[in-house]
Amino acid sequence: MNADVIIVGAGPTGLMLAAELRLAGVRPLVLERQPKPRDTPKAGGLGGQILELLRYRGLLERFEAACTDPLPPPRFPFGGVHVDLTQLPESPMHALPLPQQKLERLLGERADELGVDIRRGHQVLEVSQDADAVTAEVSGPDGTYRVSGSYLVGCDGARSRVRDMAGIPFPGTVYPEVNRLAQITVPDSVTRLDGGDLELPGFGTIRGGFTRTDRGLFGMAASPTSEVLSVYTIEDEATEYDDDVPLSVTEMQDSIRRVLGADLTVAQAHRLSRFTFKARQAERYRDGRILLAGDAAHLFPATGVAINAGMLDAVNLAWKLAAEVQGRASADLLDTYHEERHLAGARTMLHTQAQVALRRGHDPAAEALRAVFQELLTDEQPARRMGALIAGADIRYPLPNPNGHPLTGTFVPDLMLHTDDGATNIAELLHTARPVLLDLAERADLREAARHWQPHLDVRTAKTDDRPADALLIRPDGHVAWAATIDEPADTARDGLRAALSSYSTPRTLTDEGF
Repeated sequence: MNADVIIVGAGPTGLMLAAELRLAGVRPLVLERQPKPRDTPKAGGLGGQILELLRYRGLLERFEAACTDPLPPPRFPFGGVHVDLTQLPESPMHALPLPQQKLERLLGERADELGVDIRRGHQVLEVSQDADAVTAEVSGPDGTYRVSGSYLVGCDGARSRVRDMAGIPFPGTVYPEVNRLAQITVPDSVTRLDGGDLELPGFGTIRGGFTRTDRGLFGMAASPTSEVLSVYTIEDEATEYDDDVPLSVTEMQDSIRRVLGADLTVAQAHRLSRFTFKARQAERYRDGRILLAGDAAHLFPATGVAINAGMLDAVNLAWKLAAEVQGRASADLLDTYHEERHLAGARTMLHTQAQVALRRGHDPAAEALRAVFQELLTDEQPARRMGALIAGADIRYPLPNPNGHPLTGTFVPDLMLHTDDGATNIAELLHTARPVLLDLAERADLREAARHWQPHLDVRTAKTDDRPADALLIRPDGHVAWAATIDEPADTARDGLRAALSSYSTPRTLTDEGF
């Protein structure tokens, strides 16, 4: 074997997957067809549950330090309206304005620190697999060669060659619209009003938020501490654009003119990007030894969700692949990657297609729908629920849950813990991406029951205020695999813990079989 796992694509999903695999002791090889990291602006930041996951890995401060823009308030576009979460005591959705070029640089540095082999300018031409391995034929700077691994993961984007070569169907819908996004400054000839509104000759006052005309949608947001404006257009258009050809200032200005019927002069552009909307999801995320993640597995018809979903795919997949490669996985562990992340993809598809319905309607009935939707979000509970949906924080994986504990399948809350060594929290326990059995009630019987799954399972004892369970079995991806209800009979709790551990691995001895 040339590598344990071959990863095709060095975007955010592929780089996150590579780093997670290295944390688990697996040797990934990353093959990227581009000779160097792309400068073409794409996504403008991170948002949602991936920010919590990065915090649980101890990486969030590093990413925040690389962000030069002020953190935006929790107010997010949603289908031509806004989900305003500023009213909530604690928002379930946050964003980090970190352009994709910076994000990929940070993820690449992390992968380099962990010793990941990243080969740029190496394009995968063919992929084949048998019962024992998967082989890729690769064109590199020095010619064509073959590389083999136990598994291959296609993280190669919307036009995934890996997906096509594996014969995995990618059904869905293409919406006839083009979206253009820019961060700009405007000349003194454009009057900026209080609150960030603009007075535009030939049009009048442009308010912050969305302006809808019969030619499309124009969006604008102003920073209270900067002269930079974020502007956005959506037009119905059937043109197929090459993703590698960047959006120009002229193209952006022309789009604004078509939508508003007036010129908005750009003094300087800090970011320019163009994208189309598709709603597609692969029928299966796994075909034997070939798997898909990120845009190769799903495309969503809304902004701000793709990177979140793709990097979470990577975190879910990595520990399962590692267990499989290291020979300690249960028979169907790897199949749960499709089951869990396809469910998460369907949930993301639900709210992004709802956004399509909200933004594409142009008649009075559509205006009424948007008004009612906006009115509902003035109440705390609907706003909180919608924020969690957008963030991907409401995902509950369908795990066995015989005692019906409400935390099973959810992302573990970051409880403050008191240990013999001092105070800590759950996030710190997951920095190494290892599974954790957290004993919160001095349950020596549960610690003994888990002894068969060590040393690949961290067993920790702590106390916490208002403990939600006697013990928690926390997966490397931060989801609760099992929880012991308070005062649950000892035999029932031990059996439940063993069943949960066995669903991931089957111990062969007391010492050498792991999670």
